[in-house]
Amino acid sequence: MYSETPLLRRALLAAGWIFLGLVWLVDLAAGRATDPRWTSWLPIVSGLLACAALLAPGRRPSVEVRAALVAGGSLVLTVGIGAFAGPDGAGTWGLLESVALLVLLSRAVWAVPNPRTAAAVSAALTVAVIVIPLRWLPRDIQYDSQTAVTGSLLMTLAAGTALAWGLRARLLEEHRARDIAAVRQRQRLELAHDLHDFVAHHVTGIIVQANAALTLRHTAPEQVGPLLENITRSGSEALDSMRRLVRVLREDDHAGVRPGEVWAELARLVSAFSGEEADAQLHVAAAAREVRLAPEVETSVHRVVQEALTNVRRHASGAVVAVRVDVDGHRLRVEVHNTAPAARHPVPVGGRGGFGLVGLRERVEAVEGTLTAAPTDDGGWRVTAAFPVLAAVAGSPA
Repeated sequence: MYSETPLLRRALLAAGWIFLGLVWLVDLAAGRATDPRWTSWLPIVSGLLACAALLAPGRRPSVEVRAALVAGGSLVLTVGIGAFAGPDGAGTWGLLESVALLVLLSRAVWAVPNPRTAAAVSAALTVAVIVIPLRWLPRDIQYDSQTAVTGSLLMTLAAGTALAWGLRARLLEEHRARDIAAVRQRQRLELAHDLHDFVAHHVTGIIVQANAALTLRHTAPEQVGPLLENITRSGSEALDSMRRLVRVLREDDHAGVRPGEVWAELARLVSAFSGEEADAQLHVAAAAREVRLAPEVETSVHRVVQEALTNVRRHASGAVVAVRVDVDGHRLRVEVHNTAPAARHPVPVGGRGGFGLVGLRERVEAVEGTLTAAPTDDGGWRVTAAFPVLAAVAGSPA
């Protein structure tokens, strides 16, 4: 994301703290306006405790435990004030505690994974929120009783709003999870589609070398050994490809990269991108051209560059793009870097909602590679992938 996003988060957090502080000051003023009885000050203290449970750092205790503790404590306090406050009521119902209950209600609906637990905790919080204004209710049911009942009605509306907001967030999260699962499944289908081409490539080489060994076994028997070693190597590579790619049924509408043509395909891809009034450069190091790559790795290299350029086209119009391929130790390193876009966009350059990177990482990791994507100091974006390379075949320059 862009650099202003953390600043925006900090600003929202500061605004939230200021709002909670102002609400607590209202509670404090309401408590001082009444007789200094212990029942008038309890809601002021309970509000601070509820906020502590809401804003405590860490994931322990869990959201459901925090919500249950706060809801139970609030209900006990409401009943206690009703029993011991006297004829004039508590003097204040605790606005800060009410805000904390509403936020916890929305969070419980959204974040508690078990639906039954979420429903139970949300019901307890809802009841606690609705009855909290009844702390104002005097025993002789005078004029102030109407104020307490009106407050309960308002808190009912607020609880309904919090429930709706939490339910909306939960539905959006579930929808996002389904989208991510769909992206991963689509990548698995594309990898499975490549299986036929990869295995055919390996098996064809095995057959050619086996026929050569049969031909040379009488005329040049000293060459049969290296051929058999290459057949063994090719068979092992074919098995490795099958283990990585056999996951699901193949998809019909997919066009992959033919083995051995990845560099020409990258050149065509970058050239087509530059032809769309964009500035893109491709640099493939000599060491990268000499290494041997498994066919499924070649298609994954092509897909990384293709996806990165697509995201630049969508989210960083006018940016300068550099595609670099080199060898780093025993890994092939593919890097796509773009400068800052001509105009700011509200979404990360790496992909809208992150789904493009999710699918890309799924494909790269399936061939035992790694993928990283992060913003750069100049406001651009860098996608880096590392892939395994194969050992050189006897007699090959690599």
